[in-house]
Amino acid sequence: MANMVSPASTLSTASGAEIPILGYGVYDVPDTVTEGVTTMALKAGYRHIDSAAWYENEEECASAIGKAGLKRSDVFLATKVFPEPAGHGVGYEAAKRSIKQSLENAQTSYFDLILIHAPYGGKEARLGTWRALVEAQEAGQARSIGVSNYGIPHLEELEEYIQNGGGGQIDVAQYELHPWLARASLVDWLRKRGAVIEAYSPLARGTRLEEPALLSLSEKHGKSPAQILIRWSLQMGFIPLVKSCTADRIIQNTEVFKFELDEHDMELLHTEEYAPTLWDPTVELD
Repeated sequence: MANMVSPASTLSTASGAEIPILGYGVYDVPDTVTEGVTTMALKAGYRHIDSAAWYENEEECASAIGKAGLKRSDVFLATKVFPEPAGHGVGYEAAKRSIKQSLENAQTSYFDLILIHAPYGGKEARLGTWRALVEAQEAGQARSIGVSNYGIPHLEELEEYIQNGGGGQIDVAQYELHPWLARASLVDWLRKRGAVIEAYSPLARGTRLEEPALLSLSEKHGKSPAQILIRWSLQMGFIPLVKSCTADRIIQNTEVFKFELDEHDMELLHTEEYAPTLWDPTVELD
């Protein structure tokens, strides 16, 4: 586990990049407010911004870096290749177009991380998309590459392709993760291969903030339920990608480095539930 002292503390990816352990997510944030709230997040100490072509706010995320008085190299900027509408697939050529467009949108020569957004489109499309990511990494357009929402069969398919000369390595994998969706088997598979694991919707989209165990820990530590969940994610070794458009909450979500959940606390938050709050492409096998 990283030495967790601030949002800018880092983990190392398999490719040797340093990725800050707390990310600011911009899913479903309107482009009209993205620049402002992302600027607030950067001023509050975040150094990791998680965007995607699908979110249509890459330009605003990138422009917030300058608005916050930072250099491009100060911030870990991530995106995901766009799942095209026809069959929700990507494929080699479509992925290359998506990467090119994302670089133009963000007016940058590189992303620190590019992920495949979802395992749609069938085997040929998935492996073609991965080939485009490998080429982007070789060209210096991506420091690290990885996947999002891949189930174990998708991961094994990709691993076989890589081992047979497809190139690259799974630096980062991103999933919905929280105490009610801990995905133990997936996490174990990824950890055995040295992948960094990111947790989107680490607050379960606010749907479980009244859970008795969570409220008990909130009272015990004098922290909000959201802060307890962020701390749980960090102690699980995940990189939580938290989202808020409210200044106070943006700041509060960074105030998770001066307390620790003990073993009993973590046990209280252990559940056997499998309760996604969003889509779950990991189980969509084709």
